[in-house]
Amino acid sequence: MTHIRNFSIIAHIDHGKSTLADRMLEVTGTIEKRKMREQTLDVMELERERGITIKLAPVRMMYRPDRGELDRRHTQTKTQNHADKEFLYEDLTYKIRGAVFAVRKELGLGHKEQAYHNALEIEMRSLGLSFESRKNVSVYYDGTQVGTYQPDFIVEDKVLIELKALPEIGKPQMEQLWSYLKGSTYKLALLVNFGSKDVEVKRVVYDTARNNSASSASSQRESAGVADQVEEYILNLIDTPGHIDFSYEVSRALTAVEGALLLVDATQGIQAQTLTTLGMAKDLGLAIIPVLSKVDSPNAQIESTKEEIIKLLGCELEDILETSGKTGQGVPELLSAITRRVPEPRGSKEDLRSLVFDFEYSNHRGVIVYSRIFDGEVKKGDKLMFAASRKKFTALEVGTLAPEGKPKESLSAGEVGYIVTGIKEPGVASVGDTIKGEKTNAAPLPGYKEPSPVVWASIYPESQDDFSVLSQSLSRLHLSDSSLSYEEEASGMLGRGYRCGFLGMLHLEIVTERLRREFDLDLIVTAPSITYEITYRNGKEETVYTPTKFPDHGGALKVREPWVLVTVITPPDYVNSVLQLLYEHEAEIGDSETFGDGRTLIKLSMPLRELMRNFFDKVKSISSGFASISYEIEGSREADVVRLDILVADEIVPAFSRVVSHRRVEEEAKAVVEKLHSILPKQLFTTKIQAKALGRVISSKTLSALRKDVTGHLYGGDVTRKKKLLEKQKKGKKRLGERGKVDIPQDVFMKMVKTEG
Repeated sequence: MTHIRNFSIIAHIDHGKSTLADRMLEVTGTIEKRKMREQTLDVMELERERGITIKLAPVRMMYRPDRGELDRRHTQTKTQNHADKEFLYEDLTYKIRGAVFAVRKELGLGHKEQAYHNALEIEMRSLGLSFESRKNVSVYYDGTQVGTYQPDFIVEDKVLIELKALPEIGKPQMEQLWSYLKGSTYKLALLVNFGSKDVEVKRVVYDTARNNSASSASSQRESAGVADQVEEYILNLIDTPGHIDFSYEVSRALTAVEGALLLVDATQGIQAQTLTTLGMAKDLGLAIIPVLSKVDSPNAQIESTKEEIIKLLGCELEDILETSGKTGQGVPELLSAITRRVPEPRGSKEDLRSLVFDFEYSNHRGVIVYSRIFDGEVKKGDKLMFAASRKKFTALEVGTLAPEGKPKESLSAGEVGYIVTGIKEPGVASVGDTIKGEKTNAAPLPGYKEPSPVVWASIYPESQDDFSVLSQSLSRLHLSDSSLSYEEEASGMLGRGYRCGFLGMLHLEIVTERLRREFDLDLIVTAPSITYEITYRNGKEETVYTPTKFPDHGGALKVREPWVLVTVITPPDYVNSVLQLLYEHEAEIGDSETFGDGRTLIKLSMPLRELMRNFFDKVKSISSGFASISYEIEGSREADVVRLDILVADEIVPAFSRVVSHRRVEEEAKAVVEKLHSILPKQLFTTKIQAKALGRVISSKTLSALRKDVTGHLYGGDVTRKKKLLEKQKKGKKRLGERGKVDIPQDVFMKMVKTEG
């Protein structure tokens, strides 16, 4: 476990997290450069379309410290070709490497070879290494000495060292050094170059057995840079979303790691969601590494942003790393910092305890759990059990993700990987459960706090024939999105469906879109709502999740609704506009704070109902996109709200019902009627659209009927012929209006969900 580091990247949305992850994958050789694409870890089509991360994504990277530029030049394949070989004089070359990099650190780059020669002499003496400098080495041909060669150093009479200060080490230098080895009695030489962007160490081996006389050469063997000498680290990254609606994904990822990179955009500074995710990481006691992104941008405000981070974390200036996901600047230094500053995982080798932090479902292999091994070891074929459900299963396969699954013989304490369970029953596996051995009594791990939905909406299939498909789809989707909750319900108009709970409006939009794309479903989605605690006049108390069950006007003695604590960070030019918007959304303004660059942080409380009323979009709009927002549930307070029903052709449409503020009921009613009137297709009869609340119709509008030209085929003749046909058409439309029903298309429901309240 000493060479395992588990970490996540936490950031506000659009701070360059996915791009930085791409560069880390590229630098470590996890994915070959020719196979790289933008947002590599964002595998869902929706993620790539919207440019946001929706799902957490684990990936395993292999990293060797101090590789510098070599990390970018050598692919994973070249590294792996040498990863499992037993290295000649491994302990000795490791000490030499330490001396080389100590010289690089203290002396820097750009000097002449003689300066590095003198410095390396001093450093090797301090390490207790015995060596000879500039000693002549005999060169043989067919057992006869034909010349001499003078390396810079011979260490312990085993390893030759050749120093260079060139822009880069080329093939001629490598072949020349190998030729000297071939003709001498030595087997190993290190070619050390201080002239590149970073120190380069090449290991050249002549591995044919010799007596005192040289034999014929077999072939030149060269390692991938310093990779042969440096201990390899396993870096397990769990990438996380940045939007507040997916904070549960972030919390699950942070529980499975020991460290977090706090990524701050140098062009935007600290944002509201940065504070929220940082709070999660601190509560879990994670090691925090502050990282600036986009430092290559001409708009980067590096110094002022660093001051904000120092004030926020209380760290030192040198603790903050500068990176660019676009150019790769600072990424090798960041990887090196992770190995030093993120603590190694702790755990025992005793009974297996593994935390389930995510799922995947396969039609052939069943549930595949993504898990962090805290204690013990799991191997293919082990008999295992879920601690919560007590379900037993056999591990059909175990492996790591890089980012595709790579089977392994076993996973041990500290590692992150996957376990194929073969289970195809719903409800058996759950996020936060502990996997342990079938016959062990190990105590389960603490797990996760259950997510609390803040937004509710009903989802119905457009055709009731698809209800079973919807049921299976929600069950399948829940495996990959454990924050989604759902329960069956029925409506007289819409039939059978599900009442679903979401963590926010974006979460609602993403889930419904995934149901349509991934499961080919046509859906009807009701207007989103929140929960209300109702106290009736007879003393009965009830929690209402849907507007259709909200009591009629006068039916409730008291209503309570959830409130949220909101943090808004905005540039100074937009403070007045934001304050005016807060008043319109019934907010209570609390403390405020000004950052060094003039941006203002405002803390406030407001009803969750008002937050849902396009508050995010309005704040972004009036601040030209510069303001940021985060929120958390505060508690419940008394509410002055009423139910607003929408009637189409004198029939209530449950999907359009909503609970609104008493003071805004007329404004809301007019807006909804206008919206529906503009998007509802015309029917064969005149259709009345009404909004009803407080026991009366507040707003009404009539949608004219489609009119067929029944007289178009007539030509000439008396006008009474036309009048007769028109009168007949009028009577037919009247009869149709009395018993006709309006067919509301699916896209109308979706447009109403996105109503601009």
